[in-house]
Amino acid sequence: MPNIIFIYGNDEFAIARKIKDFESDFSDPTTAGMNTARLEARTMSEDELNNAVNAMPFLASKRLVILGNPSAKYNNPGARKKFEEFLSNTPDTARLVIHELVEPKEAERHWLMKWAGKNSAAIKTQAYMLPRQKDMAGWIVNEAKNQGGKIDPPAAAKLAEMIGVDTRQAGMEIAKLLAYVNWARPVTGSDVEAVCIVTSQKSVFDFVDALSIGNGKSAQHLLHRLLENEDPFSLWGMVVRQFRLLIQAREILDGRGNKDDVARALGVHPYVAEKTTNQAARFSIESLESIYHKLLRIDEGVKTGQVTLDLALDTLVVELAG
Repeated sequence: MPNIIFIYGNDEFAIARKIKDFESDFSDPTTAGMNTARLEARTMSEDELNNAVNAMPFLASKRLVILGNPSAKYNNPGARKKFEEFLSNTPDTARLVIHELVEPKEAERHWLMKWAGKNSAAIKTQAYMLPRQKDMAGWIVNEAKNQGGKIDPPAAAKLAEMIGVDTRQAGMEIAKLLAYVNWARPVTGSDVEAVCIVTSQKSVFDFVDALSIGNGKSAQHLLHRLLENEDPFSLWGMVVRQFRLLIQAREILDGRGNKDDVARALGVHPYVAEKTTNQAARFSIESLESIYHKLLRIDEGVKTGQVTLDLALDTLVVELAG
């Protein structure tokens, strides 16, 4: 396999799952932490990337370097050419996995796809695109099988109507549904109505609303209520995802787009698009990028055992809202 892998598309859930597969399959768990580097192009320095890629692996043949959203940093021809030269010199001791959210209509002309076309021996590309709305029910049936259960086709159609093509939210709702029936029988339409009001997502919206207006007391109350009802890591995934959506929505608003453009570009349900658009309007792109940088630091701290997730989330509320 080539040393560089470019994963792209607009299905953030599928991309995240594929990256987890790379992490779990890559090396001995006892040395994986020392041989894995996760970088976000928006916030990294050139030295961080250079050190991550060119460091010698520890008791292994390769290091795994995961680099997200390179277009956010390499956003002009000169910078991209320099980065492509760097890619050309990727050593055999590193596997560099690059991932980026790309809409289908932009995929073929993406600058890394053009580079890949000229350097096919050095880079492998993998696309993960959101299903169309008419295909979402089938996607839900297959995802239920992937999670070890079953869902009736009419129930899948009902869930698809509620969720849109938001595959991450659908995956979480399917997990709740299968737990609700204890994997003992197929999920039915009445189960979907009983379980999938998407209450957790609404609470996350309320939580971010409180942060956006500086209401720390309300944000902390909502956070603790969520922690009582949700797995902390599932909640963390929803919070990180919401701020990622806010950055993308803010960029669309800055380009004179509206909530309909947000819904189309991000592939989310109209309700999610409206809430996200309203929240994004309260932040500048600079403040959102700063918050996202904090989230990345928290993620690293939790994964390395420096801090517990619930304490990190409490600290985040204090930093953002007082």
